[in-house]
Amino acid sequence: MAKKYISRDEALLRMQRYCAYQDRCHQETRRKLLDLGIYGDDLEEIMAQLVEDQFLDEERFARAFARGKFQIKSWGRIKILQELKARQISAYCQRKALEEIDEDAYRERLDQYLRSKLTEGKDGLSDFEQQQKAAQFALRRGFEPELVWDTLRQIFRKD
Repeated sequence: MAKKYISRDEALLRMQRYCAYQDRCHQETRRKLLDLGIYGDDLEEIMAQLVEDQFLDEERFARAFARGKFQIKSWGRIKILQELKARQISAYCQRKALEEIDEDAYRERLDQYLRSKLTEGKDGLSDFEQQQKAAQFALRRGFEPELVWDTLRQIFRKD
């Protein structure tokens, strides 16, 4: 079955609604336009119009993305950066996005994760094995290796 033709104006209206619903990156928006059957100059004109009307803003998207992934999913900086790179966000916007993460809250979240992993996995494991298990968990969440090991050293000095 052939796709129904969609006019440029209708596509612009749909994309305005799409971008107003939640912040989108250029890559997502471009993919959506291609799915709608919009190509070439029409696609570029719609993208330019969305940017001009402030429906699309990569920096705003990157900041919201980083803030949300840290606060809700508790991702570390490395994982957030990987996802932003996968979405082809500029290096400038990536730096701005990481500014949204409060350093004290970041370290506190890492400390909480490590402590919870250490108390959860005490079933006959040595201190070394517990540390390895907790560190692997934090590294998978995207926290920096140096910060993970420094935090683990601090925890084991206190205990």
